[in-house]
Amino acid sequence: MGRKSLKEPRQKEIIKAFYKIVKKDGLENASIQKIAESIQINPSLIMHYFRSREHLVYGLVEFILDRWLHIFDVKDAEGPRDALDQVLDNIFSKKWNSLFDDGTSYSLYSLAFRNKTIRQRYKHLLDSLRQRLAEMIAACNESKSLAVKDPVAAADIIFVLVDGAYYYLSLVDDKAEYDRRLAVYKKHALNVLC
Repeated sequence: MGRKSLKEPRQKEIIKAFYKIVKKDGLENASIQKIAESIQINPSLIMHYFRSREHLVYGLVEFILDRWLHIFDVKDAEGPRDALDQVLDNIFSKKWNSLFDDGTSYSLYSLAFRNKTIRQRYKHLLDSLRQRLAEMIAACNESKSLAVKDPVAAADIIFVLVDGAYYYLSLVDDKAEYDRRLAVYKKHALNVLC
């Protein structure tokens, strides 16, 4: 009986620490040294688990996907339509915005314009969200609770709306305006589903 590997739990701990520092200080100011100090380990140990800072960034993109997929967690759904309604409620709510820091997300997104690997991982992340929503819409079609001609296109349009909405809403400070605009965006998403 061998020893259980600490690699995956240690990598997750390092990525979470990296996320907290990026959230607080910005991606450009998040150093290996700061990460090591925050979790009280030697910086060389971080390099043992991640070959470079760039690989840490790749891990952070994967961390985003894991966090964002929680938007699809529904409780006690009474059929596919109820599950879809709960997911849309989650997407167009503060819950979506609380899953991951906007500043961190947009910092990583900007790297996609200069780094092919990050671009591919970010695209995979966003495609995963769209695919999950398309599958839910298709399940509603199968149960006859919706009749959406192209679930993949509908999911894509909804996420294009979501991406633009949250980018703009990250600039809105007034809570009433934020809530009002979010409700309008949700109404338009529902219109996509007829």
